[in-house]
This record gives sequence, C-alpha cells and structure tokens, in this order.
Amino acid sequence: MSTALTLPLRFRVGARTLWSVRRRLHPVIGSLADALAGRMPALPPLGQADGWSVTSLPVDLAPALAAAQPGLLVHERQRYTRYYVDLAVGADAWWAGLGGSTRSGLKRKAKKAGAVRVARYRTADELAAFHAVAREIAATTYQERLLDAGLPDTPAFVAEMLALAAADRVRAWTLHVDGVAAAYLYCPVVGGDVIYDYVGHDPAFAELSVGTLLQVEALRDLFAEARHARYDFTEGEGQHKRTLATGGVACVDLLLLRPTVANRAALAALAGFDRAVAGAKRVVARAGLEAWAKRLRRG
Repeated sequence: MSTALTLPLRFRVGARTLWSVRRRLHPVIGSLADALAGRMPALPPLGQADGWSVTSLPVDLAPALAAAQPGLLVHERQRYTRYYVDLAVGADAWWAGLGGSTRSGLKRKAKKAGAVRVARYRTADELAAFHAVAREIAATTYQERLLDAGLPDTPAFVAEMLALAAADRVRAWTLHVDGVAAAYLYCPVVGGDVIYDYVGHDPAFAELSVGTLLQVEALRDLFAEARHARYDFTEGEGQHKRTLATGGVACVDLLLLRPTVANRAALAALAGFDRAVAGAKRVVARAGLEAWAKRLRRG
C-alpha cells in the first residue's frame, strides 16, 4: 500500500531549484515493464492526501487516467522518452546499432581520456568499498549540490545497499583517471531490469566524458553477464541515454490534486513558471547560448 509523503513541487530551471511548495502526495512510480506493457497504474486510496504524483505513465494512458479521477486538477510536469537497452540483443548487435558516427565518437572519447581504470563492485564487501569511493566523487557533483541527488550517505541507504549486495541484486562501477576516482554508477537490479539509479562525475574531469565512458563499460559488463533483461535509464531525457539506448517509451509525469484554492494557485504558478522557462529556453537556443546557459544552471 502506498503511503502519502510530503513532497516538493519544484520550480526548477534545469538542475537548479529556485523554490518549491510542499503537498501530501501518494507517489505512483511506473516501472519500465509497466510502460512497455502499457499497463494502467492502480492509484492507492486518496485518504487525507492532497493527491497523487504519477511518474513514467505511458502518454497514451494519460487521458484515461485523468478521466478516471473526475473533479481533480491535472497538471503535466514533463514529457520524455523512457530509454532502455535491451540486453538480450548482445554486445555486438548493440555496438553495431549505435551507428558509425557514434562509435567513432566514443572511440575518440576513450582515446582522449587516456589510461583509465574501471573498478567493478558486486559483493557486500565490494559495495562497502564502492560507497566510500563514490561518496568522495558525489560530494563534488552538481547532482548533490543542486538536486540533493548524489549517492546517499545515510545508515538506512548503506544497510539497504549491503542487503541488495548479499542478495546479488545490485551492480556498481567507478572509473579512475590516472589513479583518481572520477565517476561512479550505482544500479540496483529489480525484476530482471538493471536500474540506472545514482550516477555522478567529478566536474574536474567533465571534458574527458568520464560519465559516458563508464556507462559504456558498465553496459559491456552487463552484456557479458547475459542474465538481465534490460538496462533501464529511468525518467528524463539525456544525450547519453538517446545515444546508447536500443529503444524507448513515450512517457509523462502527472500531478492529480484536490481542487482546493491552494492547489489551484500552486498549479497556476507552476504552469506559468514552466511556460516562462520554456520560452527562455527557445530564446537561448535561437541565440546559440545553450552551453553558457547549461553552465549557469549548474552553478
């Protein structure tokens, strides 16, 4: 049964949250398997909560889900493709499917990075060592500074990580440049899918594309294991996701809220803010200032 949580409705520009308002919401998080099958999510009873936060809903199901909750306020937060890699195709077919220009680009990135080492972690002892290394990297990343989304350092997370390792349900990697830890990747295994969960790289190594190089090595390892169904890039867009994926599902994130005055005001403000951000992005794109804007958003 889902428990309502106090969650922020973020007013965000890129990675930077400017402010937020909080509501009691039931999180309804769709899996990749659900999205591929086109399954309608089951919403838990609303109870005393303000509403539901539904993520990774196939776009085609959005009208029906909204119609099934008459009277509620419906707000679309984002649309995106939920990308994945079909691990059943094999490493050779996946690599060939990337296309010549992509393969050449990845080879150039590897050559530019020079001598790198990838460390792999699977057992409980290995994951404990991974956590220490990855936390040092996470402290430098924009994910932690701006999104509070770096690899967690709480006792509860560490206990869960070690329990997953004991059950052989997690994989993790770090990439090192000249002996210095530069990037990390942490992936639980859920129902046969390997989940792209926590990722980050030291910005000092950004020009070497260490995150992409680590992702490629991780996928090669998973193909070699030949025991998992898919690699799930989860919610949101990203150039590396589009580049490395074998497929994707068009998804949408929705908020469904009680029609109170406070909720109407919050959603009206959120919608106006999102429209303003979208307009600013179009202006920046026309002016050719995307790279500058990206650096500004990440601080």
